[in-house]
Amino acid sequence: MKSGSGMDDREYLPLSWLSQANYCLRRAALLMNECVWEENAETAKGRAEHENVHTRRVERRGTQLKLYEYTVFSDALGLVGKCDCIEAVRSEQGCVIPAANFPVQLYPIEYKHGSVREELSYQIQLCAQAMCLEEMFHTNISNGALFYISAHRRFEVLFTNELRRIVEKTAEELRSIRDAFCIPAAEYGPKCKKCSLKEYCMPKVKLTAQKYCEILAQEAKEVELQ
Repeated sequence: MKSGSGMDDREYLPLSWLSQANYCLRRAALLMNECVWEENAETAKGRAEHENVHTRRVERRGTQLKLYEYTVFSDALGLVGKCDCIEAVRSEQGCVIPAANFPVQLYPIEYKHGSVREELSYQIQLCAQAMCLEEMFHTNISNGALFYISAHRRFEVLFTNELRRIVEKTAEELRSIRDAFCIPAAEYGPKCKKCSLKEYCMPKVKLTAQKYCEILAQEAKEVELQ
């Protein structure tokens, strides 16, 4: 995917992959480099809820706007994607966007499925959206929110320097495995049980095969020493 900035011809990676990479770098690599996707009950429900929230592109109420599915990109991060929703409220310290004829303060909102929880991978995705908006409109965005659809509640996210560094690091990791076109080794853990790619990834098999190779290598080394 190419960006619309026209600054160069490099491939711009989907911003949503940051969340996948934080959850599991191997999962992100399978999505990127092998175009693998398997849906389970959790992902299907989340997708259905996600689709239902986008009824209008722009909602206006006086000096407040809500922009839905708003495309964002960053030349610095090499990412492109969409914000589920951006609340734009009139502020003299804000920025000017095409949808408003007055300066606004931007507040990105990402819709999520399930119970309200502090999920780092979600916060990374939201912060990356804010960083894209900051670059696009030369503004500062200090916070945003995750909106959990089933619970009808928001979880406030502060875009700290630490979180911004994590975004940059994760984007670099994504770029690295994309450029190398590699698939990181599996690291089996509790999160694998709920992963929709479990049957394709086969994390336990990968670990077993690795252990088997280590045993063979050790046996070969012992034979050489005899």
